[in-house]
Amino acid sequence: MMAPRAFRVVSMVKETCDVFTVGLAQLDGERVFFLPGQFNMLYHFGFGEVPMSICGGGDVFFHTIRAVGPVTCAMRNWKVGDVVGVRGPFGTSWPLEVKGGSMVIVAGGLGLSPLKPALQALSVCRGEYDRIVLLFGVKTLDELFYRDDLKIWQDKGIEVVVSVDRPDGAWKGKVGLITDSIASYVTDSKNTRAFVCGPEMMMKKAAFELLKLGVLEDGIFLSMERNMKCAVGFCGHCQYGPYFLCKDGSIFSLKQLRPWLQIGEL
Repeated sequence: MMAPRAFRVVSMVKETCDVFTVGLAQLDGERVFFLPGQFNMLYHFGFGEVPMSICGGGDVFFHTIRAVGPVTCAMRNWKVGDVVGVRGPFGTSWPLEVKGGSMVIVAGGLGLSPLKPALQALSVCRGEYDRIVLLFGVKTLDELFYRDDLKIWQDKGIEVVVSVDRPDGAWKGKVGLITDSIASYVTDSKNTRAFVCGPEMMMKKAAFELLKLGVLEDGIFLSMERNMKCAVGFCGHCQYGPYFLCKDGSIFSLKQLRPWLQIGEL
């Protein structure tokens, strides 16, 4: 797992002005496997390596990436046919094996990407849950991506709620922080589980709101990110309390993280 395998870029889709989704296939054509919530280390030869959540698989790995630093900005220039390096998959996964009750998925911005495989799995077995709600928040309408997927999930029985922090005149939906909407969609807290992914402050606020409503600590799961370098717990860059986020996570229950997450006193 320390040496990257060679993959070929087979698709590049522009999602927003700075977000793109890349499809990567093994050179030998072998299918890829991963669990929802896991990540890969993507290597751009000559630039460096970065951790990226896997947002889809099958014949290829799909990764949705925001161009924010030198490596990811260089990745935005990948072309179909380019050969790149991949290590992984790494990490833990969203606990989808427990069925029943209600599911609340809270995503902020690009945090929807690590949740996409979980939502696809939940949409297939929608009938095994009382209710599934996706609460998705973005800063502006221009940052709204996966629009086709949102429609598909909605058609399959998932309640999709989108909130825009700073809307323009064309937006007719919810306005404001998505965490402010949580209370409206948790009706049976003791039988509700929640998956949360987004900026850390947003996840802390979401966890705080869920706890206030009575959702149990071991029923709230968060995807944590830090500066991952090795992905196998050797380098220590991503240590968080007693955990290495790359190896012990990046999916954790709030019960595991509560002593270090500092979400405030209830």
